[in-house]
Amino acid sequence: MSAAAPIRTKRVLPGFTLSLGTTLLYMTVIVLIPVLALILKGAEIGPARFWAIVSSPRALAAFRLTITAALIATAINAVYGLLMAWVLTRYDFSGKRILDALMDVPFALPTAVAGLSLTALFSANGWFGQVLAPLGISIPYTLLGVAIAMSFTSIPFVVRTVQPVLEDLDPAYEQAARTLGASEFTIFRRVVFPQILPAYLAGCTIALARSLGEFGAIVFIAGNLPLKTEIAALLAFIRLEEYDYQGAAAIALVLLFFALILLLVSNRLQAWALRYKER
Repeated sequence: MSAAAPIRTKRVLPGFTLSLGTTLLYMTVIVLIPVLALILKGAEIGPARFWAIVSSPRALAAFRLTITAALIATAINAVYGLLMAWVLTRYDFSGKRILDALMDVPFALPTAVAGLSLTALFSANGWFGQVLAPLGISIPYTLLGVAIAMSFTSIPFVVRTVQPVLEDLDPAYEQAARTLGASEFTIFRRVVFPQILPAYLAGCTIALARSLGEFGAIVFIAGNLPLKTEIAALLAFIRLEEYDYQGAAAIALVLLFFALILLLVSNRLQAWALRYKER
């Protein structure tokens, strides 16, 4: 009696090997090699020289401004982004499609154009500036101006991360909560928010990372005053123009470190949120 032929299991995803290989090649060429080159360039500096560069008064001021403005922008986006995602998913009104499309403008608009537009709007004779100036509020060349530019470029990350999760929520849970007499705020706090929390945390973390690395939208509205309104990305660019490659690499490595920390924190927060959601 002949042995039975082995049964081949059909792959669930046809072309998986080719797709995985292409993805890994892309990640290696586009992401890993540049990051590795930056790390190797930074390793050539030496600990003493590296610390002297990143701890200089100008570098510390740039890091302080960048991190502070990014945190302010993320706080603004955390509130406004969640509110905008809620409006776009829970209400029908005239012009909703236009408003939804406008959420992607920061993605499509060159950041330098955004910076020029914000500077024109908030200047002393601009549409917003001429209203704020009599009140003694100045936006250009200040920390607030940098934060507004960061918020403009990173707000879509919160909206577009939370919006699809809100759209996919089962309304039966909310209806059951209303039947039990829960208020709308209680429904949002106890039913809706735990469901969207992982996506919400991810969107806010990505927005923070995007703000830390923003350049084009800030250089015009910040004024780029050393020790006052100079961001870290601009300082790295200035070091490159001065052919100080070690200085540029050291500052870039610090920004890379912040980005990696944010990715780690984002993953940990999402894992915690998912465990909380399953309870």
